[in-house]
Amino acid sequence: MAENTSTFTGAAADGTALTAVYLTQPDANVAIGLVFASDLPHIVHWGRPLAKPDTLLAAYDALKPQRVSGALDDTAWPSILPTQAESWIGEQRVVLRRAGVELFPKFTVTNIETGGVLEATLDAVSGESYTDVAGHARATGPARVPGVIVTARDEEQGVEVEWHLELLPGGLVRQKATVTNLFGADAGAPLEIGKIELGFPLPESAGEILTTTGHHLRERSPQRQPLTVGRFEKPQLAGRPDFDASLLLTAGVPGFGFEHGDAYSVHVGWSGNSVLSAERLPYTTGVIGGGELLFGGEVTLAGPGEGQNSYDTPWLFGSYGDGLNEIAARFHSYVRSLHPRLFSHGRPVILNTWEAVYFDHNFDTLKALADRAADSGVERFVVDDGWFGSRRDDTSGLGDWQIAQDVWPDGPKSLKALADYVHGKGLEFGLWFEPEMVNPDSDMFRNHPDWVLKPTAGRLPMQGRTQQVVDLTNPDAYDYIYGAMDKLVSELGIDYIKWDHNKLVTEEVSPLTGRPAAHAQTLAVYRIFTDLKAAHPGLEIESCSSGGGRIDLGILEVADRVWASDCVDPVERADIQRYTSLLVPPEMIGEHVGASPAHSTHRATSQEMRMATAFFGHMGIEWNLLKEPQEDIDKLSEWTAEFKKHREWFAVDTVVHSDAADPAVRVDGCVMPNKAAAIYRFMQLTTSQTYPAAPVRLPGLDPDKVYEVSPLDVSLDLIKQDITNGQSPLGWWNPEGVKMTGRALETYGIRPPSLHPAQAVLFKVVEI
Repeated sequence: MAENTSTFTGAAADGTALTAVYLTQPDANVAIGLVFASDLPHIVHWGRPLAKPDTLLAAYDALKPQRVSGALDDTAWPSILPTQAESWIGEQRVVLRRAGVELFPKFTVTNIETGGVLEATLDAVSGESYTDVAGHARATGPARVPGVIVTARDEEQGVEVEWHLELLPGGLVRQKATVTNLFGADAGAPLEIGKIELGFPLPESAGEILTTTGHHLRERSPQRQPLTVGRFEKPQLAGRPDFDASLLLTAGVPGFGFEHGDAYSVHVGWSGNSVLSAERLPYTTGVIGGGELLFGGEVTLAGPGEGQNSYDTPWLFGSYGDGLNEIAARFHSYVRSLHPRLFSHGRPVILNTWEAVYFDHNFDTLKALADRAADSGVERFVVDDGWFGSRRDDTSGLGDWQIAQDVWPDGPKSLKALADYVHGKGLEFGLWFEPEMVNPDSDMFRNHPDWVLKPTAGRLPMQGRTQQVVDLTNPDAYDYIYGAMDKLVSELGIDYIKWDHNKLVTEEVSPLTGRPAAHAQTLAVYRIFTDLKAAHPGLEIESCSSGGGRIDLGILEVADRVWASDCVDPVERADIQRYTSLLVPPEMIGEHVGASPAHSTHRATSQEMRMATAFFGHMGIEWNLLKEPQEDIDKLSEWTAEFKKHREWFAVDTVVHSDAADPAVRVDGCVMPNKAAAIYRFMQLTTSQTYPAAPVRLPGLDPDKVYEVSPLDVSLDLIKQDITNGQSPLGWWNPEGVKMTGRALETYGIRPPSLHPAQAVLFKVVEI
């Protein structure tokens, strides 16, 4: 038996033979238990570890519903993949067809495997060892995890399902299914996959749903509603998770927050079309889950030995916690395990040129900007859109991935010369691409109109930003894009790619096959990421999709950073950043100090507010420093230096958010794993009902430790920064601070400085 895995056998009250499987991660304080009869398993426990796991067998009789009037002989009790054969009459979660005819499978379990059969590759690079910033020795490569593999069949309909469930070290649960066609051409038509929507059951207490919505420049805005009888779903059919996408669908006890309340979250680890759902029938408690959405004919399975014979669903991830902070920590643990190099050292400070110069590229300006950036503590210099083809604005040239000679002529003022100059100053060099897109006004499109996704031979999809989508499922198109990027990475010594994706993917049919291609296109995107990184070890790639339009665990397996939003207004970023961090650790969230007024909103904010906001992320700059006075450059340098003092710990810290009662304030923090120290940020977004603001609680500390609380140096002088409206000194706002227990800080809190609206300060908490 594998470590942290137990199996029990017995019988139900009616004599039904039962098998129970119990998986636990004690260090993560979570466990999951399943019970099998002859059909697909029921999850009967998901939460804190059980003192007596052998009692799981009793859950079958304890939870199985009685037959009731007006229903079927077996009342619905959803398995991990409910079908009508088990009396599920809600939304179809298994959609399979042969020759256009719907199948209604009844799966019978034929095999259950536990104990050493699972290997989850939890690191991107295998076979090496490293030490993290906390001094822990870590080995890369596959890690054994508690889990179970179940094989089930419907022999009459020729369908097999192999279902995997794994409980990862940080407490995250993930499940997926492989569907196989058992019939050859002589026995039946190919098997068409419409949908496989896996799920987790919910306890009766989970009566409220939290999701996020939004649009460009306002991504991940939270929304709540009751979980009533019926179905709530968040579909995404733009070929990617869009701005409106909910990174998580969370159901929990009414009123659950970041710090408290049992809650359960799901996420589909897929960068294409998908759905998240919560559903409750009159006959049963709720189910949450999700899966990939497929168009008709998109995935069709041949018989054994006749072509593609099976379909793998994306991973459906589940996270349980007492509050969203614990739920998020489980996702962060997993994402960090995928990128050990990123989290074994601090992330470099970035300057991205977009809002500094837009399309106005020239050697002298960008050379001077690189000088200013280096003086400000920048370590990575990224040249954005406008360096290639006829790309002097956003209407042409996209797809022509050759350096524009009229902007970057060969010689001493070439793009290569700039890259060499940047490298000579000790900075990394980055470059912007949008590899999946093409302008119709481009040589690529004129020469290869068949390299574009389109519904018919004679009609293109509706344009977005004068763009169409390259068919990366076409090997010729793939080779062209990959070859162009590979060449430039080699010639320029590119260390970092900002990978953009600006058009919604609609009517995505490949001219090569005549079939919808969203599924295959997504796999091709993953492949080009991995191919480039394999060819150029150490290359990092950022996923940017009109800002935050493609953020999910699928892309995060291959990308090293995400751009959360094109809006760098710190007031807007307060919640964009907070709710993005439900899934993504902050060290992988691009957070830039921009200009004031912000280019996206025209809101004016202080430099302190902008820098404090960027501090809790992968800090960067999106600002024309050539136009700023030396005083502001010096202040920026001071803040980047402060960030560098703490960034190594940020890479392993636990992220916490406080449930402040005042909607005008936000309290966010990063706490060391051993709870010996933390840094918090207090934001005053608008005026508060109380004046001054009420004391704020600091979550995540050890209640029995004594801490010294004091401002970070960069936030110490409130008067000089001109961000306070307090008319008397705040007793603890000095270098010596104040000494308090963790319990006091979590219970009654500490009085923040009285700040003007749209201001923020940072302070540290250190064990004494």
